[in-house]
Amino acid sequence: MENTDNLLLLFTDFISRNQLFSGTDKVLLAVSGGIDSMVMANLFLKTDNNIGIVHCNFQLRSAESDNDEKFVREFAKNSNTPFYAESFNTGKYAEEKRVSIQMAARDLRYEWFEKIRVAEGFNYIALAHNKNDVLETVLLNIARGTGLKGLTGIKNKSGNIIRPLLFATREEITKYADDHHFSYREDSSNAQVRYKRNMIRHQIIPEFEELNPDFINSFSQTIDQLKESYEIFEIAVKKEKKQTVTEIGDKTLIDIYKLRSLSHSATYLYEFLRPYHFPPQVIPDIVGSLDGISGKQFYSPTHRLIKDRDHLIITPQKKETTGKCYIDKKTEKIIQPIRLSFRKFSVQSDLNIPVSPHTAWIDASMIEYPLILRKWKAGDYFHPLGMQDTKKLSDFFIDEKLSLVEKENLWILTSGDIIIWVVGRRIDNRFRITKSTTEILEIKIG
Repeated sequence: MENTDNLLLLFTDFISRNQLFSGTDKVLLAVSGGIDSMVMANLFLKTDNNIGIVHCNFQLRSAESDNDEKFVREFAKNSNTPFYAESFNTGKYAEEKRVSIQMAARDLRYEWFEKIRVAEGFNYIALAHNKNDVLETVLLNIARGTGLKGLTGIKNKSGNIIRPLLFATREEITKYADDHHFSYREDSSNAQVRYKRNMIRHQIIPEFEELNPDFINSFSQTIDQLKESYEIFEIAVKKEKKQTVTEIGDKTLIDIYKLRSLSHSATYLYEFLRPYHFPPQVIPDIVGSLDGISGKQFYSPTHRLIKDRDHLIITPQKKETTGKCYIDKKTEKIIQPIRLSFRKFSVQSDLNIPVSPHTAWIDASMIEYPLILRKWKAGDYFHPLGMQDTKKLSDFFIDEKLSLVEKENLWILTSGDIIIWVVGRRIDNRFRITKSTTEILEIKIG
């Protein structure tokens, strides 16, 4: 039983050394019924911790999924442990969200775990990942393409998630279960090599083990070294990010001049863009665009990057608003698509026309209702304040040096087909306040 004693000692030592939780913390164990989570549950029971068990039934394997839940429920009852279970229509969720079954199950699982953790007063959620899982994750990341972060594996602690079995290989876990004659459930899908992780597990890792029988442990040591290297690397990235990246609301600006001055700028750029889910494969194209003309666009699943004159501009992908908003004479305020307030007042002798771009004073006698708030379109033109001649909006935007994002976010206020105000930029000269103006329409943004 030497392995048995060792595994239990290593378990408690790993928890203590990495400060995963304290003796007074309540820990919610995610137990599927498989060998890893059942060994984790038994180790927790042996160490007399305050625990609960949570189980997800994803309804993906018919009676097999139901039997897994029944098995875990019975284990919790026999060990006098609080038990929480939920069933999910995983297939429907995956279809609605347009994600893979694996991603759907992951999202549902983590959301449910957190809900129970908060509702029942648990401090942490324990997942039964082991050394083999770390190795498989890193190899998957390599296959897909990754930065240094993707080579560091799985964290033993991340927020309220802890992974107290990361010190053990699957072989050690299996031996511990066999020595104690633990019951556990076999997931039939684990043998199906059509899943990428299973292909790595059953076909690729065995080939490495032919070269090195201790491949899993030796690779784990390499991952530990990479984790330490990444911590050093992160310090350098944070320092340069502070100098190069600016966040304004939901918009992120990367200074092109400063980026180009960095040694290994492509590596820095990848790290700057990682929070926005840009894949490593697109980085060379973005770097190649830095010397090109403005306007080139790149997309991640969640964000858009535009190469502008002086900056790379990153914004969330949004549904484009193309509709019109009609504003009648009695309107005092609108909230959508942008916030505008409207106020009329008579001209006084001591007028101070505001210079703020967020406020427009219009000669009310020149207006025909309803006013229309809309997006600009090709061919639009107006008489910019101070000019008698017309100017196309596209040329006005060039003069103003507006980025593509700024142009897309602009709204136009019109009276009939005539532009009154390029909102936040310039009013039309024909609607300006003159000596003959008797009533003013004030329009404010916000």
